[in-house]
Amino acid sequence: MNFLITGGAGFIGSAVVRHLINNTDHNVLNIDKLTYASNLESVSAVSNSERYQFLKIDICNIKSLEDAFIEFTPDIVMHLAAETHVDRSIEDPDNFIMSNIIGTYNLLKVAKKYWATLPKNKKAYFRFHNISTDEVFGDLKDSNESFNESTSYFPSSPYSASKASADHLVRSWHRTYDFPAIITHCSNNYGPFQFPEKLIPTIILNVINKKPIPIFGDGNQIRDWLHVQDHAEALILCAMSGEVGGTYNIGDNNEIANIDLVHRILKVVEGLDHPLIDNSFDYKLLIQFVEDRPGHDQRYSIDSSKINKKLNWYAKKNFDDGIGETVKWYLDNHLLYT
Repeated sequence: MNFLITGGAGFIGSAVVRHLINNTDHNVLNIDKLTYASNLESVSAVSNSERYQFLKIDICNIKSLEDAFIEFTPDIVMHLAAETHVDRSIEDPDNFIMSNIIGTYNLLKVAKKYWATLPKNKKAYFRFHNISTDEVFGDLKDSNESFNESTSYFPSSPYSASKASADHLVRSWHRTYDFPAIITHCSNNYGPFQFPEKLIPTIILNVINKKPIPIFGDGNQIRDWLHVQDHAEALILCAMSGEVGGTYNIGDNNEIANIDLVHRILKVVEGLDHPLIDNSFDYKLLIQFVEDRPGHDQRYSIDSSKINKKLNWYAKKNFDDGIGETVKWYLDNHLLYT
């Protein structure tokens, strides 16, 4: 099958691309605008495969999208291209509105037009998979429950509002046009090739440079952590076997407060013998509490029981193993981010 991946040079998208090339026989077209958070190094290990293609395309450019669809003839579209950093969305929402809302609209418009031209046999298994976030659901501050597929949307930031808007567009395309779409929501991802504006790579890279580790507020915000490789495998499974019109939540039941996450990473660092680690230094001295971000959600939690039961998917990566591997990866690859 032919997979068209938008944002395939990004953190999660590149994990999907690597998995498809390394573990399946499918063909991949990776289209990416190559913004600051994209990195073609993340797909360099598979870039020589004859089943892999890359095109530098902005999803706001309809003509380029149309040409890509006509030439590649995708069977499955996995839409991961997005602006994702909450702080940036607060400071300047414009790019988030353009990429996450207008870009998604353009992609839906082109994909629907292409889908309508397909012969009956190909039309029957075409899928449009929109990859979203648990942040569209808002804050679980006063609840002990988890987000499920029926949770109402209540986004808190321009970023999460833009992703919620994209979800609504995708869902309306399915309802109005019977367009074969699927939506997934994931918890916070971690692993290799994540741009260092996000929490885990920031902690590790600041450790290397002995720079302050900034923690919003009191650090007691709780996030549910999922290894990016587990997420990539779940996404491909949903795209190929998920119910048309369906929604699936993807998480790993690893709820950890941000301050506890910092201490767990520092514990990993303290146990390493690595030339970039100064074992005589107390890295806890780098922790610095800073003013909380506006509208900061207190707790996220994903209920993955639907994808567990319906698609028999379960995360494989133990968090302690995964975070240890992630720390070592950034230590060995820190020059990518200097």
